[in-house]
Amino acid sequence: MGTGQANWYTRLNKLRRSWRYRLAYRLTRPQAPKRPTPFHGPALIVGSAPVSNLPDGFDSRFAVICVNGSQAATAGWGIDAPDVTFLQFNQVEGKGERAVAVRRALSGKRCGILYVLRWPRSEARLREGLAAFDYGFNELRLIDQYHRTRLAEVVLGRVVPESDNESKFSNGITAVLYAIHSGATDVIITGIDPSSAGHVYNDLKMQRLHSDTDVKILMELLERGFRLYTSDPHVAESTGLPLWSKKELRE
Repeated sequence: MGTGQANWYTRLNKLRRSWRYRLAYRLTRPQAPKRPTPFHGPALIVGSAPVSNLPDGFDSRFAVICVNGSQAATAGWGIDAPDVTFLQFNQVEGKGERAVAVRRALSGKRCGILYVLRWPRSEARLREGLAAFDYGFNELRLIDQYHRTRLAEVVLGRVVPESDNESKFSNGITAVLYAIHSGATDVIITGIDPSSAGHVYNDLKMQRLHSDTDVKILMELLERGFRLYTSDPHVAESTGLPLWSKKELRE
């Protein structure tokens, strides 16, 4: 098989996977995850990139959403428990260094609503796994890839299939879409740097996945007029996202 034929075959398989995913998504008819009580002010989304910054003017008006082990950063800011945490399923029982580091960062901490993404086993086993590293929550909710796709469709008006790694978006983007769908007046991201490697809770220097899709969605949200900012100057410079200032706060 020549190079041209191989490329054509790869594209065809990609289209087939996308079509199958879209069909399964439509048959599933999921609801987009949304906070039961809407946000009425700005929402701070805290990712796990090595560098993060508390937004200018941060106070009790801000809701806080953490992703995976990013409470390692918020704990240093005096934030006892974020309003929401998004946790990838393999961080609960995974044996790899990254999963172990996440559990270490979350041990003894808690949050308001905990969303666990793509958990493959029973809820009882999930609760046992969370209790094993003493992570507490007020509410526990499970969401899968189709819930994420529905969330993107509600906010962006288009389907973002998770049929391959190239098309998926990160949990940080999931949190951004969730904040918008839940009524946040402004969304400020920190510790979400598509070009960075490594995480605030470990020294493994692991490269991030889904960077291209993440940047594309962030720019699309800006073009659609959503009030989206970063509190990280280097991310503002590299992505074009506006840098947050407390002057943006609305009374």
